Amino acid sequence: MRVIYVLLAVLMFSVVLGASPVYADLQDDVAQATTIIERFQAVPEQAIPQAVLKDAKGLAIMTVIKAGFGISGRGGKGVVVARTRSGWSGPSAIGTGGAGFGLQIGAEVTEFVMILNTDEAVKAFSRDVNITLGGDISVAAGPVGRHVAAAITPVAAVYTYSRSQGLFAGISLEGTVVGTRNDANAEYYGRAITPEEILSGKVSSPPSAKKLLQVLTSQVVAKR
Repeated sequence: MRVIYVLLAVLMFSVVLGASPVYADLQDDVAQATTIIERFQAVPEQAIPQAVLKDAKGLAIMTVIKAGFGISGRGGKGVVVARTRSGWSGPSAIGTGGAGFGLQIGAEVTEFVMILNTDEAVKAFSRDVNITLGGDISVAAGPVGRHVAAAITPVAAVYTYSRSQGLFAGISLEGTVVGTRNDANAEYYGRAITPEEILSGKVSSPPSAKKLLQVLTSQVVAKR
């Protein structure tokens, strides 16, 4: 019976997240990621500190839907970008999902930003394997607010932040599994391509990602 519940949860999230098995339209995710960064930084007192953004080696940005009716599950998609010698890399498609059990009824949409503090964190997202936050790489809730000290020594390879129903906070995503959506990347870049090629800057960022990269650059240099 429990196996049946799991299968139902997986089916539910296939419907919730879209008919395509890979949710392939990466351009929608790029546009959503741009909006998420702008929302996160709209209120300086609750924003990701400029010092954290300035030192970031990369960012992963996702929208996650959690829903349930007797059983529960979650699924999400988004993009990851990395800092290169010539600026920000193009976006690489990522996704997450899972099923569980509980009394949750209804659905909730949460926006997440993950700050990749180390080169090792970027390398983890560059490999074409699933990443377990808190397992493969260390993760912690990130500091919040413009009054955070200018110099911050990261306590984890990844800092995580969430925004749900207007509430913003640093939040731990320990145990969350994130994977690369290769088919979405292939569709977006016009050929089969690895996340390492994208995040290392070996391929040019598409013009359609220009606004996202401009927003990231403006937030790094913004005065608060």
